[in-house]
Amino acid sequence: MTNTSVMRLACAAVMAAATMFGAGAAMAEVKAKIGHAMPDTHPQAAAMTKFAELAATYTNGNVKIQPYHSAVLGSDEKQLQAVQAGTQEFYIGTLAPLSTRVKEVQVWDLPFMFQNQKEVYAVLDGPSSKKIFEKLAPTGLVGLTWSGMGFRNLSNSKHAVTKLDDVSGLKLRVMANPVALDTWKTIGANAVPMAFSEVFAALEVKAIDGQENPLLHMYANKMQEVQKYISLTNHVYTPVALVASKKFWDTLSPADQEGVRKAAIEAGLLQRKLLEEGDRDVIAKFKEAGVSVEPVPPEELAKIQAKVKSVVTKFTPQIGDEFVNGFYAEIEKARAAAN
Repeated sequence: MTNTSVMRLACAAVMAAATMFGAGAAMAEVKAKIGHAMPDTHPQAAAMTKFAELAATYTNGNVKIQPYHSAVLGSDEKQLQAVQAGTQEFYIGTLAPLSTRVKEVQVWDLPFMFQNQKEVYAVLDGPSSKKIFEKLAPTGLVGLTWSGMGFRNLSNSKHAVTKLDDVSGLKLRVMANPVALDTWKTIGANAVPMAFSEVFAALEVKAIDGQENPLLHMYANKMQEVQKYISLTNHVYTPVALVASKKFWDTLSPADQEGVRKAAIEAGLLQRKLLEEGDRDVIAKFKEAGVSVEPVPPEELAKIQAKVKSVVTKFTPQIGDEFVNGFYAEIEKARAAAN
């Protein structure tokens, strides 16, 4: 064989290898969906769009994620089930539908734990939140990051709530978890569990009187069109979790997993920032829309807090004494550091 023939064969081999490498790179590209309940005007939608962008960047284009806003992929519960089954790759939202299987999730529904967002963020980034993600593993989910949604406040279409007795008899939508249901029943409300995607229509036809959610969440979902009164209670802080389907996650290379996780963390931090910015002016927007927004007087809020202490006492053993005590210890540590 001549030198020329050898060179030709070598070149052919190099070209074939390059072609195979290119085909392998193309085959490595995967497409995925992330769904959530918030409309495209909500900070969470902006953060998830950024998540998709960052994931593509950090995986060198291997992982292409398409965000789906406004619950078009279904309710929180349906999306979580889809992610567990592997028919949906990512979800961000409340983990409340899993509260009967992962009891530690219920700790976030215990009323009046936090005084400010700094305390919340310290716990979101702390060991208790990591433990909850560890508990998710047997359910078919991989926890990527925690982000914020905001302090929950009460709205209704009947009357201003300025004291404990004003809650009595109000038909309120609450999240479908035992702690939330018991909290509002203890206060005197007629608590109705309902998927959030159904709430606006129920309020519109007066099937329910009110609901409770973070202010920005309410405004983005046009609660100002069906509610007349908002009472500032900050009774619970609701976080959201960005989770992946374990079936999908296990198909990714370690490098792509690292890239997606990095993208998730950065998008979660962006969401917190956007929420804080949005909260600064949303009260004025509500008032411009004709909604009364008033704080519950401190002395009346103290009565509500005293009333629901029994809920904390009741559910602490069910959630786990050691876990709840550790959770509160993280809050106290953050509070002490701030002071």
